[in-house]
Amino acid sequence: MGAFKETKFPANAPASQKALGWVDDRFPLTKLWNDQWGKYYAPKNFNFWYIFGSLAMLVLVLQIVTGIFLTMHYKPDANLAFGSVEYIMREVPWGWLVRYMHSTGASAFFIIVYLHMTRGLLYGSYRKPRELIWLFGFAIFLCLMAEAFFGYLLPWGQMSYWGAQVIVNLFGAIPLIGPDLSLWIRGDYVVSDATLNRFFAFHVIAIPLVLLGLVAAHLIALHEVGSSNPDGIEVKENLGPDGHPVDSIPSHPYYTVHDLFGVSVFLLIFSTVVFFAPEMGGYFLEYNNFLPGDSLKTPLHIAPTWYFTPFYSVLRATTADFMWVLMFAVAAYVAFLWLKSRLSGMVKTVIAAVALVAIIGMLPSVLDAKFWGVVFFGSSVVILAFLPWLDHSKVKSIRYRPDWHKYVYMLFGIAFIALGYLGTQPPSPVGTVVSQICTLYYFAFFLLMPWWSEMGQFKQVPSRVTYHAH
Repeated sequence: MGAFKETKFPANAPASQKALGWVDDRFPLTKLWNDQWGKYYAPKNFNFWYIFGSLAMLVLVLQIVTGIFLTMHYKPDANLAFGSVEYIMREVPWGWLVRYMHSTGASAFFIIVYLHMTRGLLYGSYRKPRELIWLFGFAIFLCLMAEAFFGYLLPWGQMSYWGAQVIVNLFGAIPLIGPDLSLWIRGDYVVSDATLNRFFAFHVIAIPLVLLGLVAAHLIALHEVGSSNPDGIEVKENLGPDGHPVDSIPSHPYYTVHDLFGVSVFLLIFSTVVFFAPEMGGYFLEYNNFLPGDSLKTPLHIAPTWYFTPFYSVLRATTADFMWVLMFAVAAYVAFLWLKSRLSGMVKTVIAAVALVAIIGMLPSVLDAKFWGVVFFGSSVVILAFLPWLDHSKVKSIRYRPDWHKYVYMLFGIAFIALGYLGTQPPSPVGTVVSQICTLYYFAFFLLMPWWSEMGQFKQVPSRVTYHAH
C-alpha cells in the first residue's frame, strides 16, 4: 500500500483553505468541481437555449426539498390523504406555500424539459458522439412521467382518483396480460388504499433514486464528450496551445453568471405563478382536485395533467374509424421503405412481415381500437429515443439546414401543442379530426426523417463557431 501524503499549507494559510485541503486529501471535492464545472470548458457561443439544463437541475432540487417537507405532514391513507393535504394548506405554517411550490414546480419541470429537448432538436445535440447523452435524457423524461403519474394520485382528489383509474385501466387493453397487469399496478380491483400506498412508495423513494442516478449519468456523459453548440461544430477538433479548445471558455465564472441570470428570470416568473395563479386556470391544479375522491361520482371530463395531454391525445385520436386510415398509412410506409430505403432485402422482408401482422391486427374483428390507442400512445413517447438514428442530415444545426426544414420543425411544434391543448378539452367531432391529423404528422415527422432530413440545399458550416460579444 502506498504511503498517505497530506497536503502541506503555510502556517498563515486561511483556515478555510486548510479545511478544503484536508477534505481533498480524503475526497476529490475540488477535482470534482473542476471537472464538472469549475474548469470544464464549454463552447463560447451558447445562447439562451442553453439555460434550461441548469434550470432543470434547480427545479429537481426544489421538488426534492419541498417534497420532503410535504411528506412530514402527508398521510398515505385513502381515508386521510385528502384531509392531510387540506391540513397542510390550512394549518401547517407556510404549508400552502410549500404545496404550491411543489405543484407549480411539477409543471415548471416539464416546461423546462420540453424546452431543453427542443434545443436538442434544433441544434442536433443528439447526433454523434452524443447519442448516449440523448438516451440518458430520454430515460430521465420517462422517469419524470412516471414520477408525475405516481404523484398525481396522492392528493386523493376527484381528478387524481379518476385520472389514475383511467390510466391504469389502459393497461387492461393489452392482450393476455392486460387484466393481470392492471391488477398488479393497482394492488386491488379498483384504485384503493393499496394503490395509494404503492404509488406513494414509488413517488417518494423508488423513482427519485433512479432519477438522480440518471441525471448523474447524463452529466458525466455530457462532460466526457463535451457540450454541443448552436453551430453544431465540434470545438474539441481545434485545440489551442494550452490544450483547451480555442472556441471554448471555462464554465466558471462565465456560464455561472449566464445561468444565474436565467435563474433570476425563472424565479421571478415562478414566484409570480406561485403567489398569484398557482392553479393556472385549472391547468396546473384542476378544480376537481379540490374535491375529495369519490368512487361513486365520475367527473364529466377526465383528463390527465397538461404535460401528458399531447400523448393522451394520440391515444384518444385512435378511434375505430381512424384505424382504416392507419392501416393505409402503415401499408404506404412499408411500400415507401421498400422502394426508397437502403436497408438490406432481409430487413425489408422482416419489416413487411411485421407490418402485415399489424395491419391484420388492426381489423375490427381482431383487436379493438383501444388496444391500438395504447400502442400508439406508447410509441409516441418511445420514438423520441430513436432520434439520433433517424436524423440523416449532413449538418447538425438548424442554422445550416435548408430554410424549408424550419417550417417542418415549426409545423411539428404546432402539431405537438395542438395535441396538448386538445387533450385538455372534452372530446368533440372537430377536435377528434384535428388530433388525428396532428397524430399522423407527429409520426410522419420521425418516420420520414431519414429522407427529408437529407433533402435540400445545405449551407456551408463555418470552420469555427460564430460568436458575437454581448
